[in-house]
Amino acid sequence: MKIVYFSVTGQTRRFIKKLDLAAYEIEPANPFFEINEPFILVVPTYDKEITEVVNDFLDYKSNREQIQGVAGGGNRNFAELFIYTANDIARDYNVPMLFAFEFSGTNEDVESFKKVVNELESKRN
Repeated sequence: MKIVYFSVTGQTRRFIKKLDLAAYEIEPANPFFEINEPFILVVPTYDKEITEVVNDFLDYKSNREQIQGVAGGGNRNFAELFIYTANDIARDYNVPMLFAFEFSGTNEDVESFKKVVNELESKRN
């Protein structure tokens, strides 16, 4: 399954690179790209003004129909605000919140996320 992600400081990008899975990075300068296949969205936690390009991407052509779930990265020091961007997207687009990780993720996070991806793929087949 394709992984689509957005990164601001590079933390999310570092997590994605550890996965060694097919991935597409949402470009802030041009978020209008159609994926045309099921994907999992991975996003960091930032104010809506910064992550608005993710919504632009999701609302473009058939992308909204292809999203299978969301994973979020963040900093647990922010307590209830930890992964709020991912939680908001899951709620707003009516998809499951699949996984949460801190900063760029640990090796355990990488393995756990891969299991989530594999389980989701198995359910689709």
